[in-house]
Amino acid sequence: MNCFCILKRKPEPHNSNLSPTLKIQSKSNNPGANGATRSAGSVSSRRGLPELYNEKEHNLTVFSFLELRNATNNFNRLLKIGEGGFGSVYKGAIRPPDGQGDTTIVAIKKLNRNGLQGHRQWIAEVQFLGIVDHPSLVKLLGYCSVDGQNGIQRLLVYEYMPNKSLEEHLFNCSMPTLPWKTRLNIILGAAQGMAYLHKGLEIQVIYRDFKSSNVLLDKDFNPKLSDFGLAREGPIGDRSHVSTEPIGTYGYAAPEYVETGRVSIRSDVWSFGVVLYEILTGRRTVERNRPTMEQRLIDWVKQFPADGKRFSMIIDPRLRSKYSLTAARRIAKLADSCLNRNARDRPTMSEVVESLMLAIQDSDEGTISEKAKS
Repeated sequence: MNCFCILKRKPEPHNSNLSPTLKIQSKSNNPGANGATRSAGSVSSRRGLPELYNEKEHNLTVFSFLELRNATNNFNRLLKIGEGGFGSVYKGAIRPPDGQGDTTIVAIKKLNRNGLQGHRQWIAEVQFLGIVDHPSLVKLLGYCSVDGQNGIQRLLVYEYMPNKSLEEHLFNCSMPTLPWKTRLNIILGAAQGMAYLHKGLEIQVIYRDFKSSNVLLDKDFNPKLSDFGLAREGPIGDRSHVSTEPIGTYGYAAPEYVETGRVSIRSDVWSFGVVLYEILTGRRTVERNRPTMEQRLIDWVKQFPADGKRFSMIIDPRLRSKYSLTAARRIAKLADSCLNRNARDRPTMSEVVESLMLAIQDSDEGTISEKAKS
């Protein structure tokens, strides 16, 4: 896919009042905005999200609304590829600026015109995706922001991910079974993307919305984290968390976040543990159509400890025993550590990456051993 031809275009002049930078500048400069007090030294030595975005915003293309409307055939329902609480996503085709050459296939999110909350999430997406650079994070190509006679329009343009989401492949019975090794590679890539958010930037990014539907897959099933509307800049100084109103998807949020509104990178680790069990079991985090004891995934799996004789009973039956039991046990133990009630006792995402690499090694060695026996 040719993603770069449209980025060579010089951004079109646009109303500075609509700039994603200016809209939150005053809030970010507030010393208490992230629930932490900055010292005088930290303010001068540490750049925040607005400063980092200002440095890189030239990499994003500013699209006109007409251009994106044409790219989606007037937001044709037949081109809709997703829908969430804050907008619909369409498959689109962007023409080169000079009209010459191939079109670029993209995904275009059109936010619902539902007021301030939707705009804040649009701002967060533009700013966070505007500064990140990692193969396991979806690439934002540009945006559109228009306040006109026809109302407010907020749109985002991403690289197109043809294989939809991890959720679709795990839980949609009409899709082919996702092979064991592919599952491990996907979750490893997702972990590497999360580790980058936590430790790979000048600022710490709390993702706040890790779930299987936000892990998108490219044509080769490489994973990319998407949907940064709930992301938050992490605490500074010696603070361990930021305080905010709990928001997200039921079943994935860490208990300390739900109960107190305190969120940290360790909250992301909890969410990751939930998805690890989804990978193992092929079950959603909450399934109301199951017996009461089986409706909440993380409660149900506790009946089948990783070292127990009955552990294999939780493994996705669609795998038909085509998996490594040793690796599965390792992943279950990793998930349990991620789901520790005490946030401080959860592993870091760098440690999660290391454990997943060992699980993949276990799977590879198991495959070699099986071939030798046969």
